[in-house]
Amino acid sequence: MALTQDFTDTLKDMMGSWPMDTAAMEDAWKTSAGFSEKASAIALDAAGKTTEISVGWTMETLDRMGDLSKAKPAPVDYAQAMADFASSQVQSLSDHMAAYGDVAKSVQTSAFELLMAVGKDMADDVTATAAASVKATEKAAEKATTTATTAAKRPTAAAKKAAAEPATPPAPAAPES
Repeated sequence: MALTQDFTDTLKDMMGSWPMDTAAMEDAWKTSAGFSEKASAIALDAAGKTTEISVGWTMETLDRMGDLSKAKPAPVDYAQAMADFASSQVQSLSDHMAAYGDVAKSVQTSAFELLMAVGKDMADDVTATAAASVKATEKAAEKATTTATTAAKRPTAAAKKAAAEPATPPAPAAPES
């Protein structure tokens, strides 16, 4: 029987050897999961509402079909029943399409609000990251400046040698002819 190799330890070792901030990955995962949950709630709510509309419309139509299928005493009554059915279906169509439109408008509004909230959260995250980067850059610049200043104050080997030797006056310049 063939055994499937377990790569769990191998993947843990491999991922552990990469220098990566797992907290940032976990935060991104949580943010994505939260967004997905909210978006799914909007979609499922819309699906429930449209299903209710469809079921109600179907029930109304079936009730009207029952009235239409009843025996009538005269042929004219069948024509009148058919006209009444058609008229009520047109009215029902208008009402149910308006209800579908209301659901669509509600979904659009909810989705827009969700996207705006996500955009604001992302902007806040970018601002926080930029501020942290600025602080880190300032610290690095201060450290580099301190190091450079300290290094500049230290005498170099050539300066130490020059200080140890007695000063010799410069040679006189040769006269020009």
